[in-house]
Amino acid sequence: MKKIVISACLIGEKCRYNGRDSKSDVVTNKFEADSLIQICPEQMGGLSTPRPAAEIVGGDGEAVLDGRARVITVDGEDKTEAFLGGAYRALEIAQAHGATYAILKSKSPSCGCGKIYDGSFTGKLTDSDGVTAALFRRHGIEIMTEEDLENEA
Repeated sequence: MKKIVISACLIGEKCRYNGRDSKSDVVTNKFEADSLIQICPEQMGGLSTPRPAAEIVGGDGEAVLDGRARVITVDGEDKTEAFLGGAYRALEIAQAHGATYAILKSKSPSCGCGKIYDGSFTGKLTDSDGVTAALFRRHGIEIMTEEDLENEA
């Protein structure tokens, strides 16, 4: 059976920064539970739930991976190392399961695919990937968001 990595919040885990989930009925109805490998890179990087909102400042997920941007909370704390640690742990899990496909939470500084918040904490989006999404792409894992699947339905 093909294994698919999925952001845990999309299947009902209350692991988002605000302590809530982002459960997607389209996602949960489309895939069999035993084919899904749930991850929360932010928790896997040691961040608590709930936690202050964070955005990538000075670039995107690629820039964070290359040391050219940082992940900063709305309170001004640098959480870059936690985001990097969680991304690499998520990659290890994906590779251990032979996963080549992932469904990641849209707009997240970790899992965002295609669009993330721009680092200004104003709700403005930019065309970029989060840290985990960028790392997955670098390693040949195809990614999409729940919004992509919902738009297909």
